[in-house]
Amino acid sequence: MNKEKIVISINDLNKTFKTKVSEPGLRGGLKNIFNPKYKLIKAVNNISFDVREGELVSFIGPNGAGKSTTLKMLSGILHPDSGTIKVNNLNPQKEPQKLSYKIGTIFGQKPQLWFHLPPIDSFNLFSKIYDLDQKEFKKRLEYLIDRFEIGEYINQPVRKLSLGQRMRCEFVLSLIHNPKILFLDEPTIGMDIIVKKNIRELIKKINDEEKVTVILTSHDMGDIESIADRVIVINHGTIVYDDSFDNLKKNYVKKKIIKMVTENEIKKINTKEIKIIEKTKYSIEFEINTKKLSIHTVIDYLVKENKVKDISIKEPPIEEIIEEIYRREEIQ
Repeated sequence: MNKEKIVISINDLNKTFKTKVSEPGLRGGLKNIFNPKYKLIKAVNNISFDVREGELVSFIGPNGAGKSTTLKMLSGILHPDSGTIKVNNLNPQKEPQKLSYKIGTIFGQKPQLWFHLPPIDSFNLFSKIYDLDQKEFKKRLEYLIDRFEIGEYINQPVRKLSLGQRMRCEFVLSLIHNPKILFLDEPTIGMDIIVKKNIRELIKKINDEEKVTVILTSHDMGDIESIADRVIVINHGTIVYDDSFDNLKKNYVKKKIIKMVTENEIKKINTKEIKIIEKTKYSIEFEINTKKLSIHTVIDYLVKENKVKDISIKEPPIEEIIEEIYRREEIQ
């Protein structure tokens, strides 16, 4: 993989949306019709970054931060107010048709598969849209069907497939033309743990085997930790962090949330470093500061003092991490 080749370049990118301000009541309703008022929302505020070939980048932030807007400008769906974009040396707004052959997109809440038709029909349709050589298309499709393990249900109507099955087919559809860059907007939203795990592994495999560059948006720390090498955090349209995921965890993730279910009545935990979130007779959920208390020490103590039926460890919500990053940026 050529780490020096830049495949995405964004410079001083801006996007503002004009939205109507609604006033309540009958009088307000009439004003909205005859004399509407508008306000400007700065969705993307002068951002710049580069992405190198083969990178796995997580582009994260709270709702309304500008993530999806940026991805839509990168894929040519939206036009920026100002700034420049180059994706695979193409301008997405001026050369959308050429760009479509180089990128694949998955928007978790906006499926591309035809709902009432089997996936194979959508695959065949896309092969015509992309003007693919039919011999190469069949070879590529066979490979993707095998890789994503969808052979059993590609002839069933999409409406009859589970969410996990549909998303596997969405991935195949987005990769059918062998794109060099993949934009994923909340690709695991609504999925259960097992399906998420499988999708994450498949993204990593595609990146490793085909050197596909991936930009991912997600609210799920599991997605970010499992997939991304690099994290870009955007908040209020501005980039507040751009570094490796390892550095993000080391510098900003200082809490863990532990949940335990026991066979015995849980004994009192004697430490000031634990913040109890919820406790019942046979279960407890609490937060620890990993800067002051080792996870291994806590787990060893819990197992020693209790008959543990189940135990889980999770990161704090991504919103908390972003708030911490943003707070430190404001202090500086």
